[in-house]
Amino acid sequence: MYLICDSCGTTFTEQERLWQCPCGGCLSFLEDRKGTFDKIHIASGPGNMWRYSEMLPLKEGLHPVSMGEGLTPLVKTDWSGKEVWFKLDFLCPTGSYKDRGMSFQISKLKELGIERVIEDSSGNAGSSMAAYCARAGITCDIYVPSYTSPGKCVQIEMYGSHLHKIPGTREDTTRAAIEASGDVYYASHNWSPYFVHGVKTFAFEIWEQLGWRAPDNLVVPAGQGSLVMGACLGFRELQHAGRIEKIPRIFAVQAKGCAPLYEAFIRGMNRPVEIQKEETIAEGISSAEPVRGDRVIREVAESGGSFLVVDDIRIWRSLSDLCRKGFYVEPTSAVVGPALDELFRSGKVAQEELTVALLSGSGLKATEKIMKYRDHWGYPALIPGTGS
Repeated sequence: MYLICDSCGTTFTEQERLWQCPCGGCLSFLEDRKGTFDKIHIASGPGNMWRYSEMLPLKEGLHPVSMGEGLTPLVKTDWSGKEVWFKLDFLCPTGSYKDRGMSFQISKLKELGIERVIEDSSGNAGSSMAAYCARAGITCDIYVPSYTSPGKCVQIEMYGSHLHKIPGTREDTTRAAIEASGDVYYASHNWSPYFVHGVKTFAFEIWEQLGWRAPDNLVVPAGQGSLVMGACLGFRELQHAGRIEKIPRIFAVQAKGCAPLYEAFIRGMNRPVEIQKEETIAEGISSAEPVRGDRVIREVAESGGSFLVVDDIRIWRSLSDLCRKGFYVEPTSAVVGPALDELFRSGKVAQEELTVALLSGSGLKATEKIMKYRDHWGYPALIPGTGS
C-alpha cells in the first residue's frame, strides 16, 4: 500500500507520513486489494461501515477506531409527488457523514503511530475528528472560521480538542492551520489520502439496502466534493467487482453564494473558477477553493450527471419541507431538496428512475443558525412557494 501524487505521479510509502506531495499536489491512497463484495460475508458482518472491511485495509491485527458509524437508514419518501430515497447520514455518531471518513482516516493515522494532529474545518469535520481522536488517544487542534455554529464549537471542545476560531473566510482558516502545523501532522480531511475511502462506504450501503443494486441517480451537497469522490470511488469498486453494470449519475449541489465547481462546469472548464464568495446559510459547503476540485468536476462529468446551484431562500424552504417529513437536518443538507425539484421539473431525472439523495448533517448542531434565519424570514412554511 502506498500514496501517489495526483499531479506528478510520484509514489511514496505511507511511513513517510506525508499529507501533500513536495510538488504541491494531492496524494491518493492506493492498495492492491480487489474486493469480492461477497453478499453472505457482508450480511454477517458488523452493523456499521466496517462490514466492508475488505475495502478498508488496516495492518493485520489492528482494530479500527470506530463508534458504529455507517449503515444509516435509507428511507423512501414522497418528494413533490415523486418517489425519492433519502440516505440519513446525519444519524452518524457525531451528527454528520464525516464520521465515515474520519473512522478510516484516524484508524490509519493510529496505525502510522501519529500522536498529534491539526485540522481545519467549517464545523462538522472538526467535530468528527475531535471525537475520533478522543477515541484513539490522539491529541487534536481544530481550527474553524469564527462564524462556525456555536453548537459545533461546543461539540469540538467537549471532546477535549483545542479549538481555534479564526477571523475571516474558510480559506483564511485553512491557511492559519497550515501555518501552525509545523512539525505536527496536518490531518486535513480535504487533503487526506484516506478520508474519501471511508466516505465511499455510503455507496456500498446504498447498493446493499436497495437489494444489491445501484440507483440511477444520486444527489449530494458539494463543497470540497468528498461525497462526489466517495460515491464515484465506491460505485466504481462495485463495478470493477462485477456487482453493478454502471455507476449512478451524480448530481452535485452548491449554494449560490459559493459555487466555484458549478461555475466551472457550466463554462466547460475543468478546474474551479475564482469567485467572489458571499455568505450562505449552507455553511458546510461554503468552500471557495476546493482542494481536489478538478477531480470532482471530472467525476461528475464522467458519471453523466451535472452541477446545480440553489439560493438561500430555496434552501430555507426545503429545510422546512424536510423537517415536515421528519428529517431535522442542517441547512447544508437541505440543498438537495430544490435540486430534486429542478431535476424533476426539467426532465433530467424521470419519475420512474431510482433516485437517492443524501442528507449529510444534523440540524441539532445548527439550531442557533436556524433560529436566526427563522427570526429573519419567519417560519419557512409561511414563505410563498413552500410545500414540496
